[in-house]
Amino acid sequence: MIYDALIAPFVDYGFMRRALIACFALALGGGPIGTFLVLRRMSLMGDAMSHAILPGAAIGFLIAGLSLWTMSIGGLIAGLAVAFLAGIISRVTALREDASLAGFYLISLALGVLIVSTQGSNIDLLHVLFGTILSVTDDALILVASIATLSIVTLALIYRPLVIECFDPAFLRATTGGGTVWHFIFLVLVVVNLVAGFQALGTLMALGLMMLPAAAARFWAGAVWSLAALSTTLAFLSGFAGLLLSYNFNLPSGPSIILTAGLVYVASILLGTRDSVRTRYFPRAHFHD
Repeated sequence: MIYDALIAPFVDYGFMRRALIACFALALGGGPIGTFLVLRRMSLMGDAMSHAILPGAAIGFLIAGLSLWTMSIGGLIAGLAVAFLAGIISRVTALREDASLAGFYLISLALGVLIVSTQGSNIDLLHVLFGTILSVTDDALILVASIATLSIVTLALIYRPLVIECFDPAFLRATTGGGTVWHFIFLVLVVVNLVAGFQALGTLMALGLMMLPAAAARFWAGAVWSLAALSTTLAFLSGFAGLLLSYNFNLPSGPSIILTAGLVYVASILLGTRDSVRTRYFPRAHFHD
């Protein structure tokens, strides 16, 4: 019974195995990225950037249909352009970067939906917005795995300045002259991981498997490395459980994965060992001699 429910779907069906590998690659690259987004208080900025890739992907769709590489390149260019423009606007005007990103996010979302809906079918629009992880191809797996590898290697190289900037940006500015370079490299990593997530989960949910496990990990771990490791683990387990829910109960795969991650997040808020509802309002009794 346990074998049939938990293991057999991945043994019997190739599309389930590919989806599980995609979840593992997304967790491997997105877990540490999501951790730094949470630590740097950029969660909403990540949400804005996840939608910013939509018009680029939509233009790629116009050029070559549901082509993996064309839509990915278009989404990458659009995401980087929005991040770059938002940074410029925040520096030459009084508008904060998060506010300018919110403006571009709304424009990008509306433009992308308009392009796809007018030039394609409702199925095409659903594919772009919500992804199709159960139909992920070998080429998509190679792309996602390559992005995960790039992310891990790059984060290993810039790990120290990123951590310092999270907790003591003044020290980083005093020792290196500022964190602009590291911030830009990190934004590039965010965009490329969102492009990877877009292939499996769509633009509306690409950030979910990156942010929810990272936010949940904050209630269980304290050190940056342990946060990143736990975030990656929770993301993969959410993908695994979400795929099983999708298979066994005939549910949409993408929303099932993100809702599973959401349940983990809510459970962490309530039961986590660090600053959760349980530890704050129901502390353990201390016995003294």
